[in-house]
Amino acid sequence: MNNPIASAIKLISDEKGIPQEEVIAALEAALAAAYRKDFGEKNQNIKVEFDIKTGAIHVFDVKTVVEDIEEDELQEVIDEEGASVHSEEVQEDGEEKKHFNPKTEIMISEARKSHFDVEIGQEIKTELRAPDLSEFGRMAAQTAKQVLIQKDREAERNILFSNFKDKEDTIVIGVVQRREEHRALVDLGKVTAILPGSEQIPRERYMPNDRLKVYVVSVNSAARGPEIIVSRAHPHMVRKIFENEIPEVASGAIEVKAVSRDAGQRSKVAVVSHQENIDPIGSCIGQRGSRIQTIISELGGEKIDVIQYDEDPNSFIANALSPAKIESITLHAENKTAYVSVASDQLSLAIGKQGQNVRLASQLTGWNIEVQSKGVEEEDDFDNQKEAASDEAQEEFEQEIPTDE
Repeated sequence: MNNPIASAIKLISDEKGIPQEEVIAALEAALAAAYRKDFGEKNQNIKVEFDIKTGAIHVFDVKTVVEDIEEDELQEVIDEEGASVHSEEVQEDGEEKKHFNPKTEIMISEARKSHFDVEIGQEIKTELRAPDLSEFGRMAAQTAKQVLIQKDREAERNILFSNFKDKEDTIVIGVVQRREEHRALVDLGKVTAILPGSEQIPRERYMPNDRLKVYVVSVNSAARGPEIIVSRAHPHMVRKIFENEIPEVASGAIEVKAVSRDAGQRSKVAVVSHQENIDPIGSCIGQRGSRIQTIISELGGEKIDVIQYDEDPNSFIANALSPAKIESITLHAENKTAYVSVASDQLSLAIGKQGQNVRLASQLTGWNIEVQSKGVEEEDDFDNQKEAASDEAQEEFEQEIPTDE
């Protein structure tokens, strides 16, 4: 590493976290561009190899061996623009007609004059005189610098993309940078993520310098680096917080089977235990509600209903509609609809405020749940009772909201 170029490569690699191989590849591309400007010829395909141990530069003209073509066809191709560019044309019989590119290709008859045992498809490297770095002109050096900077930026973007691609479907901690119209920009360290309006919790306010946990929805490659979309409202965020906060879920002893969420208001989480001596609901709630309160705080006060999962749809639907008590359930498998009967005093509880309870239960179980009061058979009466129950629940909801005197 006594060579100054080798020392510079190590410095760039250490400072930006880019593997030395990628820095060397960028340097070789830059040197090749500089060589072509000052020393290269029209039909040379220049490649440069840099030996980091010795600091030596090796320059090659690299060509691929192709089959011979007819002399008249060769003349026609070269005469088109002075120097042929590889192209393909479709002939009348549907087969592709390949043109010869003297910059990157060499015909096999010509190749065998110096390499007797070559075959079609092989690559031939002819070493050229490697100039001293001081021989490169100012323009060539500027070109090399630009290529090196561009390659360095590309490598840095690729590393960032790879690092954050592994964080998809995880929760990370960020700092709110600023707001732009309906979205917020969240600083995740080396990159800024986007928190769109559709992924925000309605009643939350995101102010600059606020620290918050966000769920990484997607990481995509873009021209200026990775484009990272994060969320506070995604149902998987609840699942991931359960994994982070409850050891039994993290270990696999308890499994989160399904999550339905009305972001900022209420979530229902279906859990099941894979060990007989572990109570899934008790473990998730914790002693005196300590664990579930931590999760509620993480979600800005959002209420969490922990539900016992059951393979039997009847039991699962009954559990999902809690705290309402169910009288009976009739399943129609052909359209996956469950008709649930409850006592009249349980109807508003089963439907919930603005239909929230039955809606979340439907999302959780995957069944379209229709709730009716016990003994109601006529469809009109059923709809009227649902509407009345929803109005009753809405009244209760409005009464809970304090008003200014």
